[in-house]
Amino acid sequence: MRAVILAAGRGDRLRDVIGDANKCLAPIGGSTLLERQIKSLQSCGIETITVIAGFRADDVRAVCGDAVDLIVNDEFDSTNSLYSLWLARDVLGDGFIVLNGDVLFHDQLLWDLLTSRDEDALLMAATRDERYSDEEMKIRVRRGCVAEIAKTLDPADTDGENVGIAKFGVDGARILIEELAGELAGDGARAYLPRAFAAFARRRPLRVVETRGFPWTEIDFPEDYWRACAEVMPAINDLDAAGGNPRARASRASDERAGGLTRYV
Repeated sequence: MRAVILAAGRGDRLRDVIGDANKCLAPIGGSTLLERQIKSLQSCGIETITVIAGFRADDVRAVCGDAVDLIVNDEFDSTNSLYSLWLARDVLGDGFIVLNGDVLFHDQLLWDLLTSRDEDALLMAATRDERYSDEEMKIRVRRGCVAEIAKTLDPADTDGENVGIAKFGVDGARILIEELAGELAGDGARAYLPRAFAAFARRRPLRVVETRGFPWTEIDFPEDYWRACAEVMPAINDLDAAGGNPRARASRASDERAGGLTRYV
């Protein structure tokens, strides 16, 4: 499976924190967000990675290195994430996972999504007494699937928040590309990608995989960044130290099975 990281945006609201850098290059705990996402994908067995860059694309390219494909959205100032994914349409046909480049998350979330039995699914943080504003990409769920997804949803009808990570199988990729084309035939160039997810969900089930309380955050504002540094990253590190990393657990399970087989023989 291919991974696509959407990292074209300027991130003006973080300028007081990260200066004139692309926000996917915001440093957290000694690594940039982009480096962390690439490492997380690789830890879950995904080596084919495409980054959609735009603002300060050369800086993003330098961090990616030769092992990551780069597509440049030259229209990043006048488009949004829906258009950025459209630029990668030629490499999506075999199925893919797509990530917003401004999300910090524990690897278990990625693992849960990738191992979900459903071909087409997205990560959602279920509502737990949150007070939603106009900023959150809100989701209404029916029978385990996305019924509506939009920032404009009434908080009273909201079941959770979109994390910003979704996967699509071969058939789902084909349908999503069709919906991207349909949106771009109208006014979709400036739209967020979940607008195409909503159209997709009207044609084909888009399952919800809940975060189950594992730490994550989207970084849009300075307060998000400081929370990521002071709370979310330490929570991720604590879980990893306690054996909560899925790659470490899989390795231990493999060692135990091998050890059991050796003793049996």
